[in-house]
Amino acid sequence: MATETLKGILAGHPFLSGLEDRHLDLLVGCACNVRFDAGQFILREGEEANQFYLIRHGKVALEVLAPGHGPIIILTLGEGEVLGWSWLVPPYRWRFDARAVELARAIALDGKCLRTKSEEDHDLGYELLKRFAHIIEKRLAATRLQLLMAICGRRVFLLIC
Repeated sequence: MATETLKGILAGHPFLSGLEDRHLDLLVGCACNVRFDAGQFILREGEEANQFYLIRHGKVALEVLAPGHGPIIILTLGEGEVLGWSWLVPPYRWRFDARAVELARAIALDGKCLRTKSEEDHDLGYELLKRFAHIIEKRLAATRLQLLMAICGRRVFLLIC
């Protein structure tokens, strides 16, 4: 049975598809395998953000705590998706909570390591920034939709909002 290399796993993830081989080599030095049990928080709003995750298996809920209402799920992420962009933007604090809905396996990439490598290789930094800009836009759109549904009410939203 062939063993999968970390570089091969990174190259096969949709988020990194088409990334140059030399950039994949740089990412490998910042990456490690992680797993999260169902119900386990992966990140908490306000805490230091120094990594992001390439989800390989399982489901992760991106949540925001609404006072008086409890957590609101903004988005559920699964295999092939990315969790975390706050490592990229000062002050490097998580903007949401993320919790494993079921057993989740991922590749964690160290944000401090990547920020350093991106300063040394601006092409790498630009490639990552382009990819994360798309992720940030999707998350903002999902948050907007959840807020509109919360304001208008789920049934009313579908009819009149």
